[in-house]
Formats: sequence, structure tokens, C-alpha cells
Amino acid sequence: MQTVGLAQQVIEARGIATASITLLADVTRRIRPPRALAVPYPLGFPLGEPNDPGLQTTVLHALLALLARDDVPVLEPFHGPAASF
Repeated sequence: MQTVGLAQQVIEARGIATASITLLADVTRRIRPPRALAVPYPLGFPLGEPNDPGLQTTVLHALLALLARDDVPVLEPFHGPAASF
């Protein structure tokens, strides 16, 4: 997450909005990337359970919605279902 957060800051400085998904909200709070979506899934599964396109689409929509936010940095919790796998 640290590398992604630093890359986001450089890209944002050039006028391009960025957003990332994080599985480690505590680490992300320290890095303070411009926009991050904290998901409640295990490492390796940032979009949730495999073969669940409905959930994966919901996660991506929540991530893309962050691009409209100007109140950065923002760490938005994802309010979807918890991991069941």
C-alpha cells in the first residue's frame, strides 16, 4: 500500500484523480493516499469472494465513486457483506 499511496500522490499532483482499494486500513491511514476504499476481505481478495460478479461490481462502483471526492485524503469503509470464504 505504501508504494501505491506514494504513486497516487505523484499522479494527483499532475491533476489526475486516483483511488485505490486497501485491505489494510491501519497502514493506509498512515500513508494517507488521496482516496482509498477499505474492504473487509482477506489479503489477495480485494474484490471479495471469487466468482461473485455482483459483489465485485459493487466494490468497483464504490471505488469509482471516490473519484468525485475532493475532500482528500479520504479512507472510505466499504459497507458490503463481510467475507464468507
